[in-house]
Amino acid sequence: MKETGDRRQKSEVGSQKSEIVFLPQPPQLPQLSAPRLPSKMPIVTNRPCFLSPKKLQPEYPLFVFLPGMDGTGQLLRSQTEGLEVAFDVRCLMIPPEDMTNWDDLSAQVIQLIHKELANNPQREVYLCGESFGGCLAMKIAVKAPELFTRIVLVNPASSLQLRPFLAWGSQFANLVPSCLYQIGAVGLLPLLASLGRVTKSDRREMLKVIRAVPPETVLWRIALVRDFDVNEAQLRQLTQPVLLIASAQDCLLPSMAEAERLLKILPNPRLVVLPYSGHACLLESETNLYDIMRSQHFLDESAAKISISNG
Repeated sequence: MKETGDRRQKSEVGSQKSEIVFLPQPPQLPQLSAPRLPSKMPIVTNRPCFLSPKKLQPEYPLFVFLPGMDGTGQLLRSQTEGLEVAFDVRCLMIPPEDMTNWDDLSAQVIQLIHKELANNPQREVYLCGESFGGCLAMKIAVKAPELFTRIVLVNPASSLQLRPFLAWGSQFANLVPSCLYQIGAVGLLPLLASLGRVTKSDRREMLKVIRAVPPETVLWRIALVRDFDVNEAQLRQLTQPVLLIASAQDCLLPSMAEAERLLKILPNPRLVVLPYSGHACLLESETNLYDIMRSQHFLDESAAKISISNG
């Protein structure tokens, strides 16, 4: 993606300048299936773990991705190849039956990150969370802000609290019979993504992972999002650059409103608006997370040098 043609707005946030970038409609790309995200670690069933692509690059900055409500990490597959240009990628996998609270889940992820840094404690770390993972990213960042060089929040589900009727209605989700979850998953797809921008194989994969999460776990994670709380004072302590990515066509949550709220709170934010994207924007074939970060000059010196050397 190129910056030329972007529509920009600048506003003063405290003593920092925040910038809103509206990315233009990218050219249509061939509908290619992205490779799956294979795991170099065994997928355990009782604790969260990191999935790793085939290519391990310990000399590169570490990129930690926290997935949405499904928790599988498999839906990052369309972004992995691009991210590997400058990063050593890890994706959190939360077991389907896991019903850990925010504090314990945050502590487990921080422990996993420390293990990755054992051989190189000075390594740069990027933390990226999408939807449910965006909430988790904020929880982790305020607990251990010193760990992270950059933070990326993609349509964080903290936006649920901006719609009180959604939060209130989520309390009654447990009244839905379990058998209807499998049927309802199909109806959720148009709310989760702009389906015309998602390949057929990725649509099938999205449906597969949604159906793989037990109803009890879905209810638990909805409750976590409903009760999510990171206050403004905590967010203001995050002084590292934060990239907010918001989908203007999000039919599931008010992601634009939440991004604009966070833009006013965080000390060093930048907002990128995807004008044609739905909630699960990272599944869209036209969305390239690495290109977005690079075009917005969001890479630190280490990642930028690697990016240049790799062409």
